[in-house]
Amino acid sequence: MRTKVAAILTATLLTGSLLASPGTARAQLTAGDDLLAAARAGTSERLVSSRPSPAEVQRALVKIARASDGRVRLGAIGRSNEGRPLRLASVGHGPLRLLFVTQQHGDEPLGTPAAIRALWTLGVPDTPWQRALLKRVTLDVVVQANPDGAVRNQRYNHDPSATGDYAEPGVGYDINRFHNPLTPIADNPVPESRAILRLWHATRPRIVVDYHMQGRYVQPDGRETTASILWPTSPLVTDTTTSRQLAVRNYDAMTKLAGANVTRYPGGDYEGIARNAYGILGSASLLVELSELPEDQAEFQIRTAYVSMLATVQGAADGSLWRIDPARADTIPARGPSLPSATTHTEDAA
Repeated sequence: MRTKVAAILTATLLTGSLLASPGTARAQLTAGDDLLAAARAGTSERLVSSRPSPAEVQRALVKIARASDGRVRLGAIGRSNEGRPLRLASVGHGPLRLLFVTQQHGDEPLGTPAAIRALWTLGVPDTPWQRALLKRVTLDVVVQANPDGAVRNQRYNHDPSATGDYAEPGVGYDINRFHNPLTPIADNPVPESRAILRLWHATRPRIVVDYHMQGRYVQPDGRETTASILWPTSPLVTDTTTSRQLAVRNYDAMTKLAGANVTRYPGGDYEGIARNAYGILGSASLLVELSELPEDQAEFQIRTAYVSMLATVQGAADGSLWRIDPARADTIPARGPSLPSATTHTEDAA
């Protein structure tokens, strides 16, 4: 029976039997459609804008939870430094736990609408595909981890008293530098990071994927990078095999199914970065950086992250993720130089 279900799930990814978003006429895509077609069909009605406010996020999550008849569960893992809820959406009841985090940097928003779209696809329809998938996995999503930064369109959280490394005095802390597993959580000065760390310890996810945005970069062949990915690089990570398999899975999905030009991100090895921290703790961990393309390409970037999310969940559920050759990660091309005159994020070493 287990083999049969795995085969069904694998075929689903290849044929794209995924439900479109609300308002789509068909309840389920038919055999022969692929995941890219599913992603395109899923854009017919948007639940949030490409740069959603915390209020937009709340309204969308409530709508999804109601439409899902309880399959999508809502909660909060804490509050931001300014008192806004740090929203958690969960779907599935399987033993394999996954954790996605979006918008740790408030000015890097596109992972958030992608996550909302993925939550609808996974939780609202009640088809054999969804039921089989959600018996195997439980997905937790911290949606818009930095709401204070989001309302200000700034990288940092809001903490005028912030001082020390990875802080902007008078502005706040860089949340994605405060996941250090070597620091007691009670001593962590950043409430958003503390909350995510506590969630990790409560759920022990097998997979953690952190969605960010980067500047604009060009490859030697002249093509522009549209996304970059990286697994943990801290020397404290004893085994990166599963993280590298996760990277390959995402590379294949984003390039083949979303049409993205994906490169290897040149990140650093500091253990406080989420990508490294959760690898140190034992999860398969991945950073996904969407390039900040012109606004008219925001939908393409959202779809890229959406495909990444669905492919990760699918690969974990059917077990295909763990059969990938991790050495293939070394063939992911390095990110090229900045595109001339392009605005860049201060994301190096993320």
